[in-house]
Amino acid sequence: MHLNTSEITDLIKQRIDKFKTFNETYNEGTVVSVGDGIVRIIGLSDVMQGEMLSFPNDMYGMALNLEKDSVGAVILGDYTNIYEGMTVKCTQRILEVPVGNNFLGRVVNSLGEPIDGKGKIKYEKFSKIETTAPGVIDRSPITKPLQTGYKSIDTMTPIGKGQRELIIGDRQTGKTTLAIDTIINQKKENIKCIYVAIGKKLSTILNVVTTLEKYNALDYTIIVSSSSSEAAVLQYLAPYSGCTMGEFFRNKGEDALIIYDDLSKHAIAYRQISLLLRRPPGREAFPGDIFYLHSRLLERSSSVTKDYVEKKTGVKKTGSLTALPIVETQAGDISSFIPTNIISITDGQIFLESNLFNAGIRPAINPGISVSRVGAAAQTNIIKKFSSNIRTSLAQYRELASFSQFSSDLDIATKNQLIYGQKLIELLKQDQHNPLSVQEQAILIIAAEKKLLSDVEVNKIRLFESLLLTYFKTYHKKLSDTIGSKGLYNSEIESDLINCIKLFKKSVSWKSF
Repeated sequence: MHLNTSEITDLIKQRIDKFKTFNETYNEGTVVSVGDGIVRIIGLSDVMQGEMLSFPNDMYGMALNLEKDSVGAVILGDYTNIYEGMTVKCTQRILEVPVGNNFLGRVVNSLGEPIDGKGKIKYEKFSKIETTAPGVIDRSPITKPLQTGYKSIDTMTPIGKGQRELIIGDRQTGKTTLAIDTIINQKKENIKCIYVAIGKKLSTILNVVTTLEKYNALDYTIIVSSSSSEAAVLQYLAPYSGCTMGEFFRNKGEDALIIYDDLSKHAIAYRQISLLLRRPPGREAFPGDIFYLHSRLLERSSSVTKDYVEKKTGVKKTGSLTALPIVETQAGDISSFIPTNIISITDGQIFLESNLFNAGIRPAINPGISVSRVGAAAQTNIIKKFSSNIRTSLAQYRELASFSQFSSDLDIATKNQLIYGQKLIELLKQDQHNPLSVQEQAILIIAAEKKLLSDVEVNKIRLFESLLLTYFKTYHKKLSDTIGSKGLYNSEIESDLINCIKLFKKSVSWKSF
């Protein structure tokens, strides 16, 4: 068969039209230096801040420094198998962690991998660890209380759902205990909890897990563990991973609580990474963006509108993510760099004082420095009604107590005020892992506020409290249930409570003491 020129041309055109090319390009680079978990890479021309980088042998890194001729990255995990000359690929993915309901009751690392020996976790999806905080329009006012179960907090520095309340104090003042008890108190509140351990000893993290298991609180809690033995980059990522897991619940229209324990160690881990990346140090050798590091984390905690939740997951419900960051101070110095940064970001702080702790006042809360900027807006009606004078009475007591040391001749009114202050301090003391319900707190606060403790000796206040609550559980449960966890208040309830307390004081159970 002979083909003429035009037929040959048509045939070639048809073949060209049918020919398909596959063009797959990878943005690759080469490792030029390795040291202390930091690698410097050249040749990555198109890389994003925070992007995951793929190394051979299923190793991953994260790009942090984007310079003119090189990229500084951190290795996520063991860096001993990384060496110069290795090929690195971009993944075009910002670092993500798996999220889902199945993470409740589990202990995971900063990358969401289980480390509790209970097998793999079936996740629902992957979410970016760095997301933009909800805007002003997407936020709803903080009006619902998050009960800690501590009389001194729920009455004087109340916490609302969506709030960020700092827990601050020296070592060994009960900061972690306060946070763990708050988790334990959420058992009946249907609030999912996330506890992020940053730079803690493994034995300390194990104690937290054991305590939560003992009080049946692990079932609704995720523990994100980044111990002191792990790389600085994993300690840096831990709170962001935990926050992403908390946002999963918030964006479904549920309530979640996250505890960062603690952000002073987080700042130190970030400082270590920054100095190794040769970023110029600023105040106290911390990098210049240390404030932004914590503000972009804590701003993600919020109470969000129904429209925001519907836009995210299609459910028309309000959701919230409440944050309790913990910061350790040195010799009670809250004016140092990191504490002042975080105080200015949060909605108030609970200051735990060593002197009070050593004097046997537990929780060792200093009511003078502790404050909640949400305040009574996040209190139940009955607590709001009777707790307003407690802080003032304690402040007056402290002033009088320091003044009366120099005077032996005190008038009756001053003596009575000092005695009342002592009784209040005794009443606000609380054993660890023993949170009280709204009803129980209301009963005790009314007893104090209505001067029903005037004939009870200071050393018998704790006994009075214990017996009074037992009396109400036994004989007046219906009245307690009327108040309920919502803290219902009216004049009839007030009158009934006062009469019941008076009846108790006349009863054999109290008179025998």
